[in-house]
Amino acid sequence: MRSQGFTLVELLVVIAIIGILVGLLLPAVQAAREAARRMSCGNNLKQIGIALHNYESAYKQLPMQGAGTDIGWNTAPGNGTAPNWWSGYNTFNYWRLSALVGMTPFMEQGAVWDKISTPSQETTSGNPPPTPSGFWPAMGPSPDRIEYVPWTIEIPTLRCPSDPGSGLPSLGRTNYAMCMGDSHWRSQHGSQRPGSNNSGEQQDYATHSNAANRGVFVQHKGMKFRDVLDGLSNTIAIGEIATDLGDLDSRTRAKRHPSGQPGQDTIRMNPNTCQEIGMLDPDRPLFWVSGGIEPVTKGRGFRWADAQAMQTQFHTIAPPNKPLCIPHDSNGPSIMTASSRHPGGAHVVMGDGAVTFVTDSIEAGNQNNPVIYRGGTAANNNMPGEQSPYGIWGALGSRAARETESLENQ
Repeated sequence: MRSQGFTLVELLVVIAIIGILVGLLLPAVQAAREAARRMSCGNNLKQIGIALHNYESAYKQLPMQGAGTDIGWNTAPGNGTAPNWWSGYNTFNYWRLSALVGMTPFMEQGAVWDKISTPSQETTSGNPPPTPSGFWPAMGPSPDRIEYVPWTIEIPTLRCPSDPGSGLPSLGRTNYAMCMGDSHWRSQHGSQRPGSNNSGEQQDYATHSNAANRGVFVQHKGMKFRDVLDGLSNTIAIGEIATDLGDLDSRTRAKRHPSGQPGQDTIRMNPNTCQEIGMLDPDRPLFWVSGGIEPVTKGRGFRWADAQAMQTQFHTIAPPNKPLCIPHDSNGPSIMTASSRHPGGAHVVMGDGAVTFVTDSIEAGNQNNPVIYRGGTAANNNMPGEQSPYGIWGALGSRAARETESLENQ
């Protein structure tokens, strides 16, 4: 009588079939998980878009990018000179707060807002605040102060679940940033330089900003929906950024231009210069060649409360997931790009609150065209008021060039 059972060959065939099925299933599971994370990320942006509209409804203007406090240049450190806008301070924040700070009560983060808007003695170290009064001021110190508890809070609505970044040297991270338009020129200064003791310098920056900065957000300027002349449904308000993971990712850490500070003009006249002069690793084109990299504390999206370019700004010049491009420092006139950990693109929220996914392949015009600025010329297609030289992507970042491009055209 024949015994019942499997032969070794039959068993191996079954195991092979199971292995094949598992191999086919795992990518599908991973894709399903990423699709869920991507949907969650889009929902976060939807909530931020609603918060933006609720803020505007309450205050009749948008939350200011680059809001905050100062103590007046005549009483600041340095014998009557203005404090440096890029430095850190404990007794005021020198107008460095991002628009996300003002939106916290409208993102169901009233407890965070209460901590920020009220003087406090709470510190992350347990020691008294390093201020003469022994209290943090209302609206807090500058957003790089690690001892100030609110700046270290991770707000779930500001984090994309596809982005694994966490921990020091970042404080509270953000994956969402303000759209500053299709020209980076002087967007770090904006319409004014609060506390400046040089009225001529302040006026010069304001003139440059008014000519070049035409995003929904302008640094230090109270913007309104009525300023968006191209239409809210045709203009990007907020977009997605990937945060730095401590590597040489060209989207999340910046590499200094070899010309240093004079590189400002080079970048202005050719926004694509950082991709053309050997700064990227030819074997890994998403990563920089080592050397000249910004400090680890200047990672992308490391401080949700900080209005500085590296933290909560992006421009619609280079398409999503292209490299950043800076001169000597990311606090200078630097091109910040949208980016994400999702395959193929990044989310944006339009001025009307609609959320959509923009692909890396969106039409972006002539990437070698000089950016729009006060000294632009007709020959270079970069005079103030010109249509964006950066195609559909640039047009979507411009609020007032009479452009009617929509994402349906991408």
